[in-house]
Amino acid sequence: MKKNLIVFLCITLINGFAIAQTDNILKYEKTSAMIPMRDGVKLFSTILSPVNATQPVPILIQRTPYGAMGAGVPDDTTVDVNALGTYYSVMLKEGYILVSQDIRGKYKSEGTMQIHQPLIHATQKGAIDESTDTWDTVDWLTKNIKNNNGKAGILGISYPGWLALVGAVDPHPALKASSEQACMSDLFLGDDFHHNGAFRLSYGMEYTYELEHDISKDSDFPFPQFDLYDWYLNLGSLSRVNEKYFHDKIPTWNNFTAHPNYDSFWKKNSPLSYVPYPQIPQLHVGGYYDQEDMNGPQLMYGQMEKKDSFNRNYIVLGPWNHGQWSRGRGDSLGKISFQTNTSDWFQALQKKWFDYWLKGIGDGKFDEATCFQTGSNLWKKYSSWPPKEAVIKNLYAGANNTCSFNKPTDTKGFVSYTSDPAKPVPYRLPPIEATYGRGSRWRTWHVEDQRFVYSRPDVISFTMDSLTEDLTITGQITAHLFASTSGTDADWIVKLIDVYPAFDAKSYTMSNYQLPIAMEVFRGRFRKSFEKPEPLIPNKPEEFVIDLHQINHTFKKGHRLMIQVQSTWFPVIDRNPQKYVANIFEAKESDFIKAEHKIYFTTQYPTYVELPVMK
Repeated sequence: MKKNLIVFLCITLINGFAIAQTDNILKYEKTSAMIPMRDGVKLFSTILSPVNATQPVPILIQRTPYGAMGAGVPDDTTVDVNALGTYYSVMLKEGYILVSQDIRGKYKSEGTMQIHQPLIHATQKGAIDESTDTWDTVDWLTKNIKNNNGKAGILGISYPGWLALVGAVDPHPALKASSEQACMSDLFLGDDFHHNGAFRLSYGMEYTYELEHDISKDSDFPFPQFDLYDWYLNLGSLSRVNEKYFHDKIPTWNNFTAHPNYDSFWKKNSPLSYVPYPQIPQLHVGGYYDQEDMNGPQLMYGQMEKKDSFNRNYIVLGPWNHGQWSRGRGDSLGKISFQTNTSDWFQALQKKWFDYWLKGIGDGKFDEATCFQTGSNLWKKYSSWPPKEAVIKNLYAGANNTCSFNKPTDTKGFVSYTSDPAKPVPYRLPPIEATYGRGSRWRTWHVEDQRFVYSRPDVISFTMDSLTEDLTITGQITAHLFASTSGTDADWIVKLIDVYPAFDAKSYTMSNYQLPIAMEVFRGRFRKSFEKPEPLIPNKPEEFVIDLHQINHTFKKGHRLMIQVQSTWFPVIDRNPQKYVANIFEAKESDFIKAEHKIYFTTQYPTYVELPVMK
């Protein structure tokens, strides 16, 4: 949900005002307005209008909690369109009006704000929410901005992506298209603050402080040190966050502590409950390696596709981290090269999308799903997503730390390890910098070489023989983990890994690289129900079904597949005490215990990962 794009645009925009040229490059004029909402609250908005447009043009809207772009620049200033960066300029060069708006309660807008409030206007007469604020904004803009063609679109990345999603619910008649990009979805099941009920500690703590400590600006938590692994470990029980630091003044953190299970609070706040179907054309955009909102675009596309009777619902998935398609070339992430400029490719598609719906340019023929295939490094187009032609093959864990497509035939077989909450496995190579702090490597941890934990005794790996031909996996990955613990609760982290050859001819430095293709955590107490957790029965083997999300990847000939399992992922995931307590936010220090975990690979308890294999 971070503000990376907004910060980048503000910097380049301010610089652009200073160096605006006088040649024939298209110019834009910046103005601002306090746009009134139906309850009298006014929202600050910056407006960039093309200078000397020869015909009316549509309006592009981005709503944000991170500060409207160009807010500090004087009105009636002219800007070179290239100062806006290609994400916008590729469209603006042919004429759009670009509006950036502070949502209520943030920066220069009036009102109050709390993170991700549900839509309520349909059930509470006279209520206001982000949908009604979007409606009022579109209405004012189309009536008051000169030379608009009466059509508007909305787009955004991260939190602004969620605002684009909910702004398209019960839309103003002039709002003709939306593109939610890297938006959050269900905040308990799989985005931002929880994944399968496991709390995302470092992200949840730092982000809520950032947005809610001082609503007039973004705030960095005042950590006393650079490497935060020990700081979070010494924090101890999560009850100490309010006791020592937040003092009950961060509303969203208080919601975390009060709602440890998937109760009515989380369900009401989930877009699954208030975004029913695509009422206007919706382009979902997501990245396979999004460190913040990987699940949102996938989940919301699937949810809305069920009722897409008008063919308005489309999805684009690429090899990106959070919002990477909006900046740079998108030709690599960390040490992984994609060998093509994926950002330019997407930005051309985005232009085609809005040009058709807002200007009537083009034939309107869009592919249902356009998904980059990593490994082969090619864009692929599909008539359905996930593609129906994929055939499910099970990759089974086996004896001697192996895995294969052969189901186990032995009646006995397991591997065990000790999980110690006092010595948790780091989720990325130390140091663990503040999520958005100086030098942070947060943005690339999803492609980090997993050899940094491979040799730990509390990380178990099952590796396949080298492939004799390419293997393409496209669609939904699901892990079926058969495991037991000596404790009464446990977390399970499962990874599907692409192991590079012992000598990689393309790049020797990538030899034996362990590239995670899909990774996810599951909190054991929720194995039967996210609403009603239950303690695990000590030493009883049980099945844990874990959604590893959707991928499109070719494991190349000579590479190996690996299944990796562990039980801590710190501090991105809080420590499970491994002794069942009703509310982990209230766990005592004495509740944190060592436990012996077993992973099974027998005919009765076959641990495996479902792989959708393409011919």
